[in-house]
Amino acid sequence: MSKRKRLTAANPEYREEPLETKAYFMGVAPTQTRRAPVAQVAGDSSLVAALEEVSETLRRAREDGRMVLSLSLDAIETDYLVRDRIRVDDDELNTLCASIAARGQQMPIEVAALPGDRYGLISGWRRLTALKRLAAERPDAGFDTVLALLRRPEDSAESYLAMVEENEIRVGLSHYERARIAARAVDMNVFEDTGVALRSLYANASRAKRSKIGSFLRLVSALDTVLRFPEDIGERLGLKLSTALEEDPRRGPRLARDLQEADARDPQAEKACLERFLKRLKTAEAPPAAPREEPRKGVFMQHDGKDRLVLSGPGVTPDFIDALRRHLQDSD
Repeated sequence: MSKRKRLTAANPEYREEPLETKAYFMGVAPTQTRRAPVAQVAGDSSLVAALEEVSETLRRAREDGRMVLSLSLDAIETDYLVRDRIRVDDDELNTLCASIAARGQQMPIEVAALPGDRYGLISGWRRLTALKRLAAERPDAGFDTVLALLRRPEDSAESYLAMVEENEIRVGLSHYERARIAARAVDMNVFEDTGVALRSLYANASRAKRSKIGSFLRLVSALDTVLRFPEDIGERLGLKLSTALEEDPRRGPRLARDLQEADARDPQAEKACLERFLKRLKTAEAPPAAPREEPRKGVFMQHDGKDRLVLSGPGVTPDFIDALRRHLQDSD
């Protein structure tokens, strides 16, 4: 026969203290029901599951670029990609700074996650530059962070494409800037060659436009280290320079020396230097003037050696012209 379990008195240390009822109306506390242990465990499990679900949702939103992050300016590496915005006008940047100071940053930048809690800038260079200027001018005004969206480009080519697309939409790019970013992407082994780079980065452009951008690659190769205002080179001037460099690659170093000696301080001065170079080429390549003969006093004759004969001088009078005409008619 099994023994019965003997019950012992409850341990007072495990008893809950009785409710204090003096503060209740008439000294009577409202009825309180205690949750069963199983219900308590189930409730705790549901709470943990809900927190895990929220955490997972936030993590996915962050990684998918649907959550705006607040990042330190010092954590952003601007040289993650070779930038295509070579120079920003001071007035334009001042306007952007004033807008951010008055209304805050309205549009997040785009970044890629790097090791060590660092982030590489994909797009938004102008906004980041403006915030850095504001942070330097107003250290205590709260401009030391930047709003950003985290992107996960599949490869470097996709990052470059995102940067180009943003600038094409917002500020537009000069042909030189487009060519420069294609050249630098090839240098960094992002694309196999410049042809692939142009087709990938500017897929929406017409073939003629891509061809013009490709022509500017010669300028980038020969003059990128000496040009100060390359984005101000117009399409027409750039194509003429490209043709000149294609005809004789030795002209590139000569033009580079001219630019260094000119030491241009503004776009107009640099453009004038480039135009002078083309003018000298045109003068040097012009055929020498045909020698001028004087077969008759007061009448000079020039023959280009082909099918052009020019008569000039004080002796070319109406009577002379009539006599010449009759002579030509009689000689048939």
